[in-house]
Amino acid sequence: MRIIVLSAFLLSATMGIAQKGDPATYAKTITMGDLKKHLTIVAGPEMEGRETAMEGQRKAAAYLEAEYKRMGLKPGNGNSYQATFPLYQVELASSKLSVNGRPFAADKDYAASVSMIANGTNTYSEVVFVGYGMSDSSRNDYANLDVKGKIVLVLEGTPGSTGPVSPRGAGSLFGKMTTARTKGAAGVLVVSKSFPRTTPSQTKGGMSLTKPTTEPAAGITISEEVATGLLGRTSKMTIDQMAQLNKGVYRSELKITADKKVNELESSNVIAVLPGTDKADEYVFITSHYDHEGIINGEIYYGADDDGSGTVSVVEIAEAFVAAKKKGDGPRRTMVFMNVSGEEKGLLGSRYYSEHPIFPLEKTSVDLNIDMVGRIDPTYKGDSMNYVYVIGDDKLSSDLTPITNEVNSKYINMELDRRFNDPKDVNRFYYRSDHYNFANKGVPVIFYFNGTHRDYHRPTDTVDKINFDVMEKRARLIYHTAWVIANKDTMLKRDMPLNMPPR
Repeated sequence: MRIIVLSAFLLSATMGIAQKGDPATYAKTITMGDLKKHLTIVAGPEMEGRETAMEGQRKAAAYLEAEYKRMGLKPGNGNSYQATFPLYQVELASSKLSVNGRPFAADKDYAASVSMIANGTNTYSEVVFVGYGMSDSSRNDYANLDVKGKIVLVLEGTPGSTGPVSPRGAGSLFGKMTTARTKGAAGVLVVSKSFPRTTPSQTKGGMSLTKPTTEPAAGITISEEVATGLLGRTSKMTIDQMAQLNKGVYRSELKITADKKVNELESSNVIAVLPGTDKADEYVFITSHYDHEGIINGEIYYGADDDGSGTVSVVEIAEAFVAAKKKGDGPRRTMVFMNVSGEEKGLLGSRYYSEHPIFPLEKTSVDLNIDMVGRIDPTYKGDSMNYVYVIGDDKLSSDLTPITNEVNSKYINMELDRRFNDPKDVNRFYYRSDHYNFANKGVPVIFYFNGTHRDYHRPTDTVDKINFDVMEKRARLIYHTAWVIANKDTMLKRDMPLNMPPR
């Protein structure tokens, strides 16, 4: 008994925390059973994949709010547990395309992405055919052609290619548009063999925090039959036959009409607060994102690991702190439990909060962000049932790594893998979750992560695949880390320049 008391005293002294009750007592309230209970609901079919600004996300927010109310936590946004923010989404209501007065049908003869078609009606009297549209050191299909302000007609793929087209490669619509734009083209028509389309074109664009004000150049995929008309032929030509034609100007009337509208939407971050004692005007944030992909082509993307696991971990950590408070061991600093939405749309909820903070960022000691802690990385080399990736603890505060190591050594004894702290990490995980928006404002952060797996961003990311025993240990590690930071005599130092390339 004496040795245990002495080690606890030394841990308190080295971390600069006031003597409190034993945090391990309250950590035991974080259990596999409770995590599974919450996750079965949050990642269940009734939540419809929790897509931002959709009904499923609102249901999930209501569930989280009810849980925080049940615990007795205070609302984090005045009298409300939800902090709403506006979102804007461009929708393609309808489109038309005709060649020399002959109409063609969407998805049967052409595919117009909402993000790559200009609004209104545009008529062109000619197109410039550039073959495969290659422009590099080995081939220049644009040689002696003036395409400035004109529509470019280009064949999909690359000369001699037979396999699938890389989404961002030189043979893709994106690659063709990028090359054409550098040449000054007004738009691009890419001839594709993949018509008619079996999957309808996406009519809704991404979401943003600001109202869109600019229109992109046209970028449309067309069938061989549409291209045949533009090239002035009456008998249908194949791409291979078109590749034999001369490059240059071909005169045909092309009319493209798009009716686009901007939908004004609303989403919310769920915020609950446990007031601190003598340092109540300083804050410790525990965050996750509770949104996911919603329903795509009729399939629910459940998002059990991404990020249902982080979301319910926040709930359980909150309950552990409430249990401590009830026993007179409440935190010195105010605990803020925040589940954000819009992460899958571009870290929008956390970005909005960082730009409109409710609690001063300069008084926010840390953000401990939990995003995917319920599964195992199949590529992990080590004890796959006893690890967690720790990202960002070496970036802004020299306090964080020692605290994490000491807490882990005393209470959990997991493998803390910091491989993704490397600025050369090709995955760029440091930039891909909500902690980034806190770090970008100078707040020290840790991002807890289990790595990706075959079900990442697929409808098969379901509750039955969660490793609740490992998840429990990870959540307890985060709880213990938060306990130390919440009870330190001083806020975490901000004494390290961010050693990372810009986002």
